[in-house]
Amino acid sequence: MAKFRYRMQSILDIKSKMETQAKQEFAAAKNALDKEEEILMGLHKRKTLYEQEGRELLKGHLIVRDINDNKEAILRMEDFISTQLVQVNKAQARLESARERMTNAMKERKTYETLKEKAFDDFILELNHQESKEVDELTSYTYGQKRQVNQ
Repeated sequence: MAKFRYRMQSILDIKSKMETQAKQEFAAAKNALDKEEEILMGLHKRKTLYEQEGRELLKGHLIVRDINDNKEAILRMEDFISTQLVQVNKAQARLESARERMTNAMKERKTYETLKEKAFDDFILELNHQESKEVDELTSYTYGQKRQVNQ
């Protein structure tokens, strides 16, 4: 029996590897985004703590130096937050880019798999046709042999 050999198998293998690599890049980009968002949340928490501390400073004895230090800390946190927002946006852009590459790699692999399936179906049809032809030849030969013996 003939064995099916897909002539573009090496390309399909490469496309599968490219898809795997794109998935890994996507996962790395997602992890980087998660890390940047975690840093941003930490900065927001610190700012909230400084704001609570500022309210507490205004309740008791007013120490101008501590109040000014607190305001300065809040302003610094706002600067850090705005800088971190830029980092988060960059990480989101990298994630989206990685998602697009992954989607394209998946589409390409799927296309080649579809082509492989079609080639296999054609192979099966050809094999069935060849088998049918051989059966017809065998039947004709057997029928011819019986006619010769009967005559």
